[in-house]
Amino acid sequence: MLVSDLTEDDLLSLITPHLPQSPNIVVPTGDDCAVLSVPDGQVAVSTDMLVEDRHFRRQWSTGDDVGWRAAMQNLADAVAMGARPISLVVSLELPGDLDTRWVEEFARGMARACASVGAGVDGGDLVGGDRITISVTVLGALEGRKPRLRSSAQASEALIHAGVLGHGYAGLALLERGYTREGGVLPPPETQLIDDFLRPKPPLHRAIAACESGRVGAFMDVSDGLIRDVRRLARASNVWIDVESERLATDVQVLTDVARRLGFSDPWQWAMDAVLTGGEDHGFVGTLRVTESKAWGLESLGLPEGFRRIGTVRASWDGGRVSVDGHDVSGLGGWDHFAH
Repeated sequence: MLVSDLTEDDLLSLITPHLPQSPNIVVPTGDDCAVLSVPDGQVAVSTDMLVEDRHFRRQWSTGDDVGWRAAMQNLADAVAMGARPISLVVSLELPGDLDTRWVEEFARGMARACASVGAGVDGGDLVGGDRITISVTVLGALEGRKPRLRSSAQASEALIHAGVLGHGYAGLALLERGYTREGGVLPPPETQLIDDFLRPKPPLHRAIAACESGRVGAFMDVSDGLIRDVRRLARASNVWIDVESERLATDVQVLTDVARRLGFSDPWQWAMDAVLTGGEDHGFVGTLRVTESKAWGLESLGLPEGFRRIGTVRASWDGGRVSVDGHDVSGLGGWDHFAH
């Protein structure tokens, strides 16, 4: 087999059995972060990469955009574990012909993203190379909270989500057709979709508050597409999760004008596919730690601020199952690093 024959999850399943674990490990590889026990508590750790022409293109993205995105996707991983991001460590491969103004813009974009949660950038490495490659490691403090795990979903819990769905997919589609944020060609809502792809805006504070409230069960970042990531949650928890399309109608409606502009014969279906399977939105999905009857009865306990219900954990299910309106989903859609 070749690497190109495997999905990202398949490849990880080959690598991780061979790797040793730290004696301080609390949550091993498999969630959004690993969690280590340290003398003053627990720290969540994760790392991610951005590679030029694979994750971003300089003709679309400014250095500020890329710095913002590199920070935000890592900050979201820490928050998905219920941790408050405290520090990033950043390594850069930079080609010799890169304008230094791009590097300064990158630093400013990263600084603005980190300032939104009070995190620092505290070290890293610089090397020369043929293209821009960025590696970011995030450290997050659990502050006495238990790590939020993908494996914590239970039958009859509500599936909840915060953030946008399909914006990254639609923004990328517009860029690929030659549209930009500038020039006044697109109306503001569609310009915003492009900006949301280039500069994702995960609701970090709302996610942290939800974890602090104790009402969140399973939890994770949605970066590779809703169905793909919900399937990961379902598999880790051994449950059947049903996504209810009527609860996504507003998300779909936002994207139908884009579908018409791009000439798709069924704008609603294209928009629904974008919402269900598009990646790069960096929202959060999880379960509400109360039974369905209590959550949605006359004495509703309510949702964490900024979250809405999008489905239900229907039952225990060995190996996990995901459906939409009760119908099993064929394919995962979304982003897989080794399928593009």
